[in-house]
Amino acid sequence: MSRSKANTEYHQTIRALSDRLVEAQTPIRVLDAIKWDDGIREGFLKGRGHKLPAVDRAYYQSRPLSFDPDDKKQQFQQIERDITRQLGQFSPVGQIMRRMCKEYRMVIRMLEARGTADFGLISQELYGSASDAFHAGDPTLADLGVMFSTYLDNIADRSDLKDEPKTINASDAVAMLQGQLNGVFGDEAVVRVFESDGILADAAAGADYIKIRADALFNQRDIRALAVHEGLVHVGTTLNGLNQPVCTFLAKGPPSSTITQEGLAILMEVISFTSYPTRLRKLTNRTRAIHMAEDGADFLQIFQFYREQGYTAEDSYSNSIRVFRGSTPDGLPFTKDLSYLKGFILIYNYIQLAVRKGKLEQIPLLFCGKATLEDMRTLGQLVDEGLVVPPKYLPPQFSDLNALSAWMCFSNFLNHLSLDRVEADYANIL
Repeated sequence: MSRSKANTEYHQTIRALSDRLVEAQTPIRVLDAIKWDDGIREGFLKGRGHKLPAVDRAYYQSRPLSFDPDDKKQQFQQIERDITRQLGQFSPVGQIMRRMCKEYRMVIRMLEARGTADFGLISQELYGSASDAFHAGDPTLADLGVMFSTYLDNIADRSDLKDEPKTINASDAVAMLQGQLNGVFGDEAVVRVFESDGILADAAAGADYIKIRADALFNQRDIRALAVHEGLVHVGTTLNGLNQPVCTFLAKGPPSSTITQEGLAILMEVISFTSYPTRLRKLTNRTRAIHMAEDGADFLQIFQFYREQGYTAEDSYSNSIRVFRGSTPDGLPFTKDLSYLKGFILIYNYIQLAVRKGKLEQIPLLFCGKATLEDMRTLGQLVDEGLVVPPKYLPPQFSDLNALSAWMCFSNFLNHLSLDRVEADYANIL
């Protein structure tokens, strides 16, 4: 057999296994499976937030999953066996796909455990815990949340940092965001923006679309942040994944890729100057609320926490439900919302080290699909082998790495300075 024919068959084998993995995960929709219906919201608000929402194990059992869990777990098990049998134990691309199979089986077990303590425990395995440290002796995510809150409190009363009024309705937001995305993606990709009633967040991205919650209000800064976060990152990486000729699994992300995705989205908000204190406060509060719930706080206590932060009863409910969806109002939390700050720190550190070590070519690979940070070195090898194509859609900050590299060079140096010592030295001038 010629070398080129062998390579062609090898690529076809990987593509077939990858396609099976993509097809197998299609009916697994975590957020749809764990959401609470509008009746729970109405009942809670009608009771003026004094009684725990009526959600228990039986509530979830009355809302069966859209697939048979046992059959689906067996399907992933069979794909995993076939990956090993056809690609071998040590194939780099095979190792990525086998880990994805294991992760999807864990996701199914988590969904089977809705309304039980196991749901929260498996969530911590998939997304992490607020008490996790980045490195031995370093601050935890919970510490980071408190630290950010302190900084934000110090600037909270400044009149020049007040948010613009939210006067843009969903219909106008759709038109404005659509215009911005058309300018980014041009004629090469059609990215649709439309209103939706069925989402908890103000906006949510799909493969080639962004949904805007029909009753949400926005300001200009919100629209710019959505274009960066949902458009450039979430939709952009999906389109890059769909553009993969062999490793089609890069178009679909398991929970481990959520941390990378959300971290990359927050980093993009920061370096494109579209983030702002209120946005950071929202992310910080999510981390703090999860930490409180892990320490035993129930839904009423989290709801009160948000009320004390100045949120309306309706918004406090919406924020609190993010913590307990899939669980019970007095159970362990769903920890997915840790992904934002956790991912930001991990991605920032990765880019810093890539610049320090002179491996700039590794940085754009973050956008090649729904990638996971631990796979970056392997993805670089797969690009060299022709199994993965570089990302087609890249934000300008990552298509030209000059400014990003300069920033990270300064950042690497500044990390070696003692901020406590600097603060003492600057005491007389600040």
